[in-house]
Amino acid sequence: MNEFFQIFLNMNTTMEKITSEDLMKMEDKHGAHNYHPLGVVLKRGEGVHVWDVEGKQYYDFLSAYSAVNQGHCHPKIVGAMIDQAKRLTLTSRAFYNDSLGPYEQFVTNYFGFDKVLPMNTGAEAVETAIKLCRKWAYEKKGIAENAAQIIVCENNFHGRTTTIVSFSNDPVANKNFGPYTPGFIRIPYDDIDALEKALKENDNVAGFLVEPIQGEAGVYVPSEGYLHKAKELCSANGALFIADEVQTGIARTGRLLAVDHEDVKPDILILGKAISGGAYPVSAVLADDEIMNVIKPGQHGSTFGGNPVAAKVAVAALEVVKEEELAENAERLGQIFRREMQRIIDNTDLVVKVRGKGLLNAIIVNDTEESETAWNLCVALKENGLLAKPTHGNIIRFAPPLVMTESELMDCVRIIEETINAFEH
Repeated sequence: MNEFFQIFLNMNTTMEKITSEDLMKMEDKHGAHNYHPLGVVLKRGEGVHVWDVEGKQYYDFLSAYSAVNQGHCHPKIVGAMIDQAKRLTLTSRAFYNDSLGPYEQFVTNYFGFDKVLPMNTGAEAVETAIKLCRKWAYEKKGIAENAAQIIVCENNFHGRTTTIVSFSNDPVANKNFGPYTPGFIRIPYDDIDALEKALKENDNVAGFLVEPIQGEAGVYVPSEGYLHKAKELCSANGALFIADEVQTGIARTGRLLAVDHEDVKPDILILGKAISGGAYPVSAVLADDEIMNVIKPGQHGSTFGGNPVAAKVAVAALEVVKEEELAENAERLGQIFRREMQRIIDNTDLVVKVRGKGLLNAIIVNDTEESETAWNLCVALKENGLLAKPTHGNIIRFAPPLVMTESELMDCVRIIEETINAFEH
């Protein structure tokens, strides 16, 4: 034991002296190459800022893909996690625990549904919604077993499980991962006529799975009224409207949920990421009794789903959203940000468009998807103290923590503008 302890101490001493370059090489050698990170190694975070191992400070303009809406290391969320971790971390669902019931009551009241099925990650929640939709279709709608179809959209991103990549049209996501799971009809996004046609031509449609804003595809915001009309069509044709709000939910777009912009209540709501403020893996699927009650013991679950730490963290994270009025802040700052980006665009040839809602936005670089211009621009932004990443080649997503102040936002606008101007010359 003494020898092992000495080795551990030596490792800690070595880690204190290790550089960003050393750590990146370590990941490259020992980790799977399933990501292409920007060249920065982060060590600490607080609010809207993160620091690398050399101590340089940055604005975080990605928020862990909108998981850290409440800001890095929010004291209320971290406090709830530490307090619960000292008492009880995991029981599995073989037993009751004293945190899950209160969380389930809290979250169902918070979002206005009868029941919640707690899981851990966004992809797990999407898989849960798919299973729930199919089971409902067989037992309530009367579709013949194994015949149910779920309508999805082109350029969707719902995760990376085998089933989910089966209905992706992104070759990076699904090439050489077959055979693919059947049971999905893919239609163009933001095309209400295509949805109506798919619903009318297929008697076995169980549901329509959609992102209210397609984040990974490049922050594509649908036409006004699209979500409302889609829900009406689903209701008229006996299909469930399933909203994947893993990235767009929890105040990110200027409303608690992105569907709230059109006063739409989904039949099934999928949440993840910021439901825990980025402190712990938490996801949730919410539905009313008529749908959720088709799930019986043994038919779906997770060892960690609904664990005590997750329950306490999620309650604290959702309380922060209301207490600090993060949706309202996202709405206000988002309007300022898009106005400022448009001003920059009007005076540059490098960027051609800005789009988004709330503090989920993107700029489109004047180049092809195959170019490295957006990537190189993000490298330049990093050097100037702001972290962002491209998506789909020539699109840069901007999604800072929602606790950002107007003065901090304007400082970020300054960095973006100066970087674009220097990049052009």
